[in-house]
Amino acid sequence: MPEQDKDYSFWTKYKHFASTEILMYLIMIIGITLGIIFLS
Repeated sequence: MPEQDKDYSFWTKYKHFASTEILMYLIMIIGITLGIIFLS
């Protein structure tokens, strides 16, 4: 079943991409929070 294997690799890539995106969002939120604290 090559299709299942392709699907699995797709999900592995997607999961890796999603975790990287979440990490980027977290860094962005932390940066904005620190900016607000320093400005106020």
